[in-house]
Amino acid sequence: MSDGAPERAATAPPADAGLAERAMQAVNQVALRVGMVALVSASLVLTYSVVSRYLFKASTDWQDESAVFLLVGVAFLCAPYVQQQRGHIGIEAVAAILPARVNRVRQVLVDIASALFCGFFAWKSWKLLHEAWVDGQTTSSSWAPPLWVPYGLMMLGMTLLTLQIILQLTPRARRRGVRA
Repeated sequence: MSDGAPERAATAPPADAGLAERAMQAVNQVALRVGMVALVSASLVLTYSVVSRYLFKASTDWQDESAVFLLVGVAFLCAPYVQQQRGHIGIEAVAAILPARVNRVRQVLVDIASALFCGFFAWKSWKLLHEAWVDGQTTSSSWAPPLWVPYGLMMLGMTLLTLQIILQLTPRARRRGVRA
């Protein structure tokens, strides 16, 4: 890239990547593709809604929830891929003024804090999914889709994100400087 930003394309794992890293990268690639389809689907659903209301004066009570479910899936399922690329928002000004050794320590501490937060979020998502499944919870709309769908997407995405961060904390990944 001409602006000095690091390349973020990851087509193949490094040669010395372990089995867990290669498996996680494969899962991230599948989630990314599913996310792409879901994003296009959400835009089509919302476009259909606008057109049908404007042209046919037809009310669609399902489109908002279906689009939200799709966007929740995109956000949570693609988060591990973004983390794999180290593409989440960060404060680059701090990294630029710190010595390299101190910056590596900062990055490890941030990764540990992120893993703890995401692990807690994943655990709570598992609980929400279980409650929604057992109690048969649905949304309050007339369409009333089951709540286990967005909670399941949230649980899967946060669990995978936690695993991705933990993988990046492994000594092998640290030695390689994975997407640092």
